[in-house]
Amino acid sequence: MGQAADDRLATEPLAEPLDDIEPLPATAPSHPAERSRPAELPHPAEPPRRIQPPAPARPPSSTLLLRRALHWALGLVRRFVRHPYWEAPNSAYVIRRWPGLTAMCCATLFFWLSLTPSLVPRPWLLQGVIGGITAAIGYAIGGLAEWLTRLALGRLRLPQGLRPGGTPGRRHVLRRLPGRPGPRWRAYAWLAYYALSTVLTIAALSWSADAQRELRRLQEMPETLTWHSMMIALLAMAICSALVAIGRAVRLGTRALIRLLGRFVPRPLAIGVGLLVSATVVVFGTRDVVFDRGIIDVAARLAEKTDQSTKEGILRPASPLVSGSSASLVRWDELGYEGRNFTGSSLTPRQISIVTAKRAVQPIRVYIGQESAPTFTTRAELAVRELERTGAFDRDVLAIAGTTGRGWVNSTDAEPLEYIHGGNTAIVAVQYSYLPSWASFMVDKEQAGRATRALVEAVRARWLRIPAAERPKLVVFGESLGAYGIEASFDGPDDMLAKVDGALLAGSPNFSPIRRQLTAHRDPGSPVWRPEYDKGRHFRFAQWPKKDLARPGPASAWQAPRVVYLQNASDAIVWWSPDLALDPPRWLREPLGPDITDEVNWFPLVTFWQTTVDMAVSYGVGAPHGHRYGNGSVEGWAAVAPAEGWTKTDTEQLRRFMDQREAPY
Repeated sequence: MGQAADDRLATEPLAEPLDDIEPLPATAPSHPAERSRPAELPHPAEPPRRIQPPAPARPPSSTLLLRRALHWALGLVRRFVRHPYWEAPNSAYVIRRWPGLTAMCCATLFFWLSLTPSLVPRPWLLQGVIGGITAAIGYAIGGLAEWLTRLALGRLRLPQGLRPGGTPGRRHVLRRLPGRPGPRWRAYAWLAYYALSTVLTIAALSWSADAQRELRRLQEMPETLTWHSMMIALLAMAICSALVAIGRAVRLGTRALIRLLGRFVPRPLAIGVGLLVSATVVVFGTRDVVFDRGIIDVAARLAEKTDQSTKEGILRPASPLVSGSSASLVRWDELGYEGRNFTGSSLTPRQISIVTAKRAVQPIRVYIGQESAPTFTTRAELAVRELERTGAFDRDVLAIAGTTGRGWVNSTDAEPLEYIHGGNTAIVAVQYSYLPSWASFMVDKEQAGRATRALVEAVRARWLRIPAAERPKLVVFGESLGAYGIEASFDGPDDMLAKVDGALLAGSPNFSPIRRQLTAHRDPGSPVWRPEYDKGRHFRFAQWPKKDLARPGPASAWQAPRVVYLQNASDAIVWWSPDLALDPPRWLREPLGPDITDEVNWFPLVTFWQTTVDMAVSYGVGAPHGHRYGNGSVEGWAAVAPAEGWTKTDTEQLRRFMDQREAPY
């Protein structure tokens, strides 16, 4: 029984845990033998091991760096391919908005068109300016076209849910017109634009460089041309981006103004008033503040300081027959910068005799500065008194010179006349402004016509008081804006022929009235750049005077009075007109001028900007190209007002001298 009880206790679990029994210590020996074994002494402490510092990390190998770089680059490419444009977080963004694809395509197309050649070779810097302005114009046109297209399609789209007569109760949805493409198609379109625009832009820049070199060859310039293609593209992008940002800022301001007005007036009226106010501020602000009070004011202050100075080497004349001398009615300091250049560089009899090997006298030069008299009429009257004082009405030739903006008289136009006549001449001119020609043209080009007309009428009235047999030969001449002033002094070609004995005009601007009339009524078959009028009986045009003045017939068919126009086919000042923006010009029709490349074409707006910039660089070429006429006045004066006994040999000798001599100013 005791054994059975022990077995049961061994197999059955205890009903209650033995929580009151303490466990043996973990260190107590469990075997009797171990309890009787003496305790072992501890081992002596081992010396501490020296801890080695961790080995420095080995730099990654070049292969690993390359793999990491490739992985990073591939990641960027994947992200760019999936989303090649920036999505504005807010649709109300105006300035910080990704450009439209249509607008960018138009901007790129206009940039390509700006690379086409024009009248004269262009430096890369100005090409970048042209490209940026033209691209901005294209961007505006493309953006407007895209907006109008979306507006039209938005009105044509049919709303969903219409029932055009289908089964009652069945919802029928009409197929909608296409709207804005999805993200994937937009990404594809942008990627295609990036690829095509890059390739085609590189090709266009390369072709443009070749065309510029060909144009330089035609105009007898060195064929070497550094065409900084990358700089052209970057400069054009910067200018285009700046102009687009300005346009967006104006748009943002207009929105804010419309929103403000909408609080007080109906929205249609707010939109109309807001657009009108914005347009007025932009137009008048740009013209009055930026241009008139900015650019023109700065140019005027600089020109006024220049007008008070004197070119180095120019001295006050000692001859009493020249204005500004001690005997003159006009003080030296009143003549202005260009007036002092003209009178201070007057030829002497000795200088003339050395060139012509003939006896010479002191030529008369009369000049009236802007400060000498307050009005055009009083300046003309003072000029007549100065002519009388010097005895100008007793000379063989009396010449009236038209001046440019700040009073410039080209020495290469004045000196040949004095050489041909041995100094027995008198030249008179007046200053009507101290602004440069471009500023005078922009502000008030009519001043040139009014001032020169007053001078012509006053001198001619005094000239008519002389008996016909004793009168000097009365001629007129001028270059650029000075040529326009001469033309504006007469009522037409016949009036000019009736009032003067000859004229020499170089580079007359497109708005010159007589030249426009001669060109419009030219003989059939003659090109606009070399027109023939009335079979060349009185008027003849020349770029190379020696051969061109022989057309259209022999010298015997050229009757007096004679008028010579020096006109280069590549002169942008001769052809510039606002009409170039929308109308193809006649000077681009076949046959083209002899110094114009066949690659030149007309494009709306683009050709206008190209020709505008050509006016600024038309002085950078050699004569007779651009706005450079060199010494063509030698042959011109020899044809218009030759001296008695003057021969072709004398003309050739004088031309050689003029080609070698250094201009005094």
